[in-house]
Amino acid sequence: MTTNATDKIGIIAGGGQFPLLFAKAVHKQGLKVYAAAHQGETDETLAGHVDGFQWVRLGQLGKIINFFKDEGVRKSVFIGSINKTNIYRDVRPDLKGLGLWNKIDIRQDDAILRAVADRLQKDGIEVVASTGYVPELLFPKGVLTKKKPSKDQKKDIAFGWEVARSMGRLDIGQCVVVRNGTVLAVEAIEGTDAAIRRGGSLGKEKAVIVKLRKPNQDLRFDLPAVGKQTITSMLEVKASVLAVETGFALFFDRDAVIEAANAAGIVVVGVTEATSGELFY
Repeated sequence: MTTNATDKIGIIAGGGQFPLLFAKAVHKQGLKVYAAAHQGETDETLAGHVDGFQWVRLGQLGKIINFFKDEGVRKSVFIGSINKTNIYRDVRPDLKGLGLWNKIDIRQDDAILRAVADRLQKDGIEVVASTGYVPELLFPKGVLTKKKPSKDQKKDIAFGWEVARSMGRLDIGQCVVVRNGTVLAVEAIEGTDAAIRRGGSLGKEKAVIVKLRKPNQDLRFDLPAVGKQTITSMLEVKASVLAVETGFALFFDRDAVIEAANAAGIVVVGVTEATSGELFY
């Protein structure tokens, strides 16, 4: 059978387990998978689970475009994490990447990714939301652990939610650490786990972690994500609550996270915001 462009999906892959999980899931759906993997970020075992594989460096946009065109890929996804500090110390752009970089005025996450997506679109490669292929990985609604949030913890969740929304409007980060109505840490370029450890060390075993998407976030990339490392970081500082936005965050290692949380007495909850602004668990 001849494979056409609609049977193919391109992965612009970062680190973590998502690229591998995505490739396996999409293969089960009968699609061919082609991965442009970032050196120093992407797990090399991904190469054994895709139909085409190409190593690239941060900034090598032309290499990605040429790879996808050669393979007949017309639809792609951004998946996996990129160490954001590398944007400032390990970018090795080719001509297309350099040309795009010089045109970007605001070098924050969304601005960079939207610019790359727009450039891919001009070359006939559409960037789509990865979650349309793996909806089972989205964070569910409700309390997922044996322990439920207390009245005071619910207040901190609501407070942290408002702070995270405000920070998200500035494209700073997606996670905040709070306690007793006080902000202990806001995620910036260092990432969620570092923010949890930094804020949690000040929270004296009672820190509340809130993680949600940015307002008007482009769902094609940079969705919030939690997994085993998140709960490990929380355990290090004895944080008490993990509250994540339902349906707009990726949840990896769900069973392991819930098991570890139950063992430690940590609350894990999926939160939904109504149009009125009220939060539901």
